[in-house]
Amino acid sequence: MAKRRLNKQQQWRIKKIQQERAARAAKKEKAIEQQAEAGELGPEQEGLIIAHYGQQLDVEALEGEDSGTVFRCFVRANIDSLVTGDRVIWRKGKSETGVIVARCDRQNLLQRPDNFGALKPVAANIDHIILVIAPEPEPHDNLIDRYLVASETSDIPAVILLNKTDLITEENREQIEELLSRYEDLGYEVVRTSAAESGNEPAPEVAALVKDQTSVFVGQSGVGKSSIIQTLLPGESLRVGAVSESTGKGIHTTTTAKLFHLPLGGDLIDSPGIREFGLWHMTPQEIEYGFREIRELIGMCKFRNCRHMGDPGCALEAAAAEGRISLERLKSFHRILADMTEQQARGLRVD
Repeated sequence: MAKRRLNKQQQWRIKKIQQERAARAAKKEKAIEQQAEAGELGPEQEGLIIAHYGQQLDVEALEGEDSGTVFRCFVRANIDSLVTGDRVIWRKGKSETGVIVARCDRQNLLQRPDNFGALKPVAANIDHIILVIAPEPEPHDNLIDRYLVASETSDIPAVILLNKTDLITEENREQIEELLSRYEDLGYEVVRTSAAESGNEPAPEVAALVKDQTSVFVGQSGVGKSSIIQTLLPGESLRVGAVSESTGKGIHTTTTAKLFHLPLGGDLIDSPGIREFGLWHMTPQEIEYGFREIRELIGMCKFRNCRHMGDPGCALEAAAAEGRISLERLKSFHRILADMTEQQARGLRVD
């Protein structure tokens, strides 16, 4: 994969930052060792990361008399990247502080690439991704497919939630229903709702989706993700992103990855880093895997190096001709492959 080439000044700055981080980590590790030797750390217990603030994390105690209490914790130097949603083993310190000493096994991990192509973990142990779309801004299958590819390759189930059903008209109804039926035919769960019509209470269909689950909401700006989240967490100071009248695009407002316990049961992880996925770090094989109906045809083309772009003996083309793959999904697959190839060659990021 092509990556951005750094000039000498950028390389020097990165090296300097890494050296400073290493020095801080060594100092912190020494302080932790001193606390342990002095008997100032409590016994090991299980906890849940509910927020991430750089080098410090908020851990909710899951055991004993402190269960439900949040502690600001440092991390031992030998532990890899931790994210909101991780279950960890930690030791209690003084004044509601603590030290994370180990990470428990993950059910799954949601990642996205940074500007230099390195994968950045975003959240862990998610039960499902709720992809929110709406009649306005107009939903496009190519954008939906990008989110679904990300969920498939992360092994996290996805649900498509059509919000703002009050904006469905005779002019857009047929197009929207055709779009949704395409995904229902593939086995994706599709739910319809309107946050505007539910008032301050969560809509019944949304409540049924999130109850007793760990959920993540994704989708393009302006589809009403924040409005839905506000109905689920009325007591939290979550601001709804404003929608520009001139562009119709929403404005991101949430700044810190955090796990919220829902009053009706279940958890919700909200973070700006979750809302959009770039796929340019993936291989063509991973893109193939991300399309459910294409996954079944991998390795069935006449030629092993088939590019699936009109090559002779292509199993995908044959399946589309027979109606086993929709032409819309095949076009979306081709476009994602073409965009990925182009952007990898340029060393830039696709959102």
